[in-house]
Amino acid sequence: MRDDPLSHTRHGKTLAFAAVVEAGTGLALLLDPALVAALLLGADLGGVAAVLGRCFGVALLALAIACWPGPRQPAGSAPARRAMGAYNALIALYLAYLSVAQLFWGVLLWPAVALHAGVALLLAWPAREAQ
Repeated sequence: MRDDPLSHTRHGKTLAFAAVVEAGTGLALLLDPALVAALLLGADLGGVAAVLGRCFGVALLALAIACWPGPRQPAGSAPARRAMGAYNALIALYLAYLSVAQLFWGVLLWPAVALHAGVALLLAWPAREAQ
């Protein structure tokens, strides 16, 4: 990959943006998993689903913290970029699958698919520049 300071800044900003989005989603899941499920999937949560939603919230917070660019971690470092990129690509595919194959539909479902797919592409772009 070329050693372009502007490129490092762009990657770091994309990674920071993704970390903020996932931290916000994680906090929302911790506070009210039923609301998140209603907005994303148009579904009600019952029983153990709320517990699992909160566990997913904890995992998203941990991902956000682990991927946050810091002073000892170069902006857009490869391990953090790979982790956040893989998450975003996989969750975009899964959410799209839920809509198409499982017929779930919430007001935020397709915007979430687009956001995650876009972030995954932006995070994958540095790997393409390396070739």
